[in-house]
Amino acid sequence: MSDAGRCTWCGTDPLYVAYHDTEWGVPERDGRALWEKLVLDGFQAGLSWITILRKRDAFRAAFAGFHPEVIARWGEDDIARLLADPGIVRHRGKIEATIGNARAYLAIEEKTGFAPFIWRYVDDVPLQNTWADQASVPAQTALSQALSKDLGRAGFRFCGPTITYAWMQATGIVNDHLTSCHRHAVLR
Repeated sequence: MSDAGRCTWCGTDPLYVAYHDTEWGVPERDGRALWEKLVLDGFQAGLSWITILRKRDAFRAAFAGFHPEVIARWGEDDIARLLADPGIVRHRGKIEATIGNARAYLAIEEKTGFAPFIWRYVDDVPLQNTWADQASVPAQTALSQALSKDLGRAGFRFCGPTITYAWMQATGIVNDHLTSCHRHAVLR
């Protein structure tokens, strides 16, 4: 626990602290915003989250504000443009996955709505965990494994169970703020 009474993972970087204090763990009910955060968590694989957070505005610019109906139509020219953009993580597989994930998102959105599809996994109520220390917080759970498999069946890539669990934490599907963190009770 830091002196400020927050989860230790965010350290003292002002950008990270602001993200922790205002965004991380807040229940997200907007399907498009959920999708954007899932894409960014996929880009984070193998990197630190602060790297993605520092590049988030560049990602939003490069990926047309994360509007899936635009991205779903992209092809090789767009992939080449993104691979040349130094403001983002330039990884062909992740870029191609984002385009495919936009198509998968749109299919779910048309059928049930993406937010209802996701939130049904917790019966529309965020799971409330009570972790006392960071070492107790799992990297994945049976629920993130099930959700990851279902996303994969729907055509999503770069959404393994660890990425999915990090995304569930970030979007407030689970409250994994430590019990000693000032945000835990607020989001309970």
